[in-house]
Amino acid sequence: MIDKTQYLLELVKRNVKAYIANPKTKAVMVTGSVAEGLCDEYSDCDVMLYYDELPSEEELHLARQQNQGSELIEILGDRKEGAFGETFLVNGVECQFAHATIAQWEKEISSILEQFDVQSPLMKAMSGTLVGIPLYGETLIQQWKAKVANYPDGLAQTMVEHYLKFIPIWGMQSKLARRDTTLWYYQILLESAQNLLGVLSGLNHLYYSTFQFKRMSRFIEQMKIAPENLASRLEGLFRHQAPVAVNELEALVRETIEFVEIHMPRVDTSSAKRRLGWRQQPWKRE
Repeated sequence: MIDKTQYLLELVKRNVKAYIANPKTKAVMVTGSVAEGLCDEYSDCDVMLYYDELPSEEELHLARQQNQGSELIEILGDRKEGAFGETFLVNGVECQFAHATIAQWEKEISSILEQFDVQSPLMKAMSGTLVGIPLYGETLIQQWKAKVANYPDGLAQTMVEHYLKFIPIWGMQSKLARRDTTLWYYQILLESAQNLLGVLSGLNHLYYSTFQFKRMSRFIEQMKIAPENLASRLEGLFRHQAPVAVNELEALVRETIEFVEIHMPRVDTSSAKRRLGWRQQPWKRE
């Protein structure tokens, strides 16, 4: 019996034939769970298509019709900006096809590798490029892969400096326990966990975005520089009672800062360190 990943890969290969037939198309690759071999029965198909000139709406409609009359779900983005996406169903499988001109795509690569836009969801596209499987225009795609694989030191430092910020919730636990702060408490935990991953991604030269972040354990496995048992400890932040969770968060922040000081000593850690060990004290009436 064919496995789920192979099934979806074959489905993608059939679907892209109608797009490749368009002379405007210069390169196509599949990425996401299909490329990584991690598919299940809920997986969709993420495909990137690159052009000298974007296909017209009529050309896209024709391609979908050739793909068993695929049911269009939505169009995202503005083609005037050089890129947009379409989502449609084929045999019950959701296919997300992203269309971009080569000029726009290379501009987007530059925004990450040269301008260090670490907050952009395009960070996710960078890692997707590294795992992507070329289906057409392999020479062009391999050039992009090589460029993206060369992770700049400046990007790494910008990542660390951007994410090296933590609200010292460990010092406010006594106060928060007396207030209705459930949503804020979990918001701080979430943002702190994301920031820890952002700092460590910079130290490890990994592309990271909080946008639709999935498969945390697998991502952490790529890190050579990280606190011990990081994945299970981050999961534990959201499962332990608050007093235990905030102390564990403080420990993770301390260990991460130590890694920054060892591996990227040019980064100023003084602000992030300032409230380690701090505990807010109640005022007393004189």
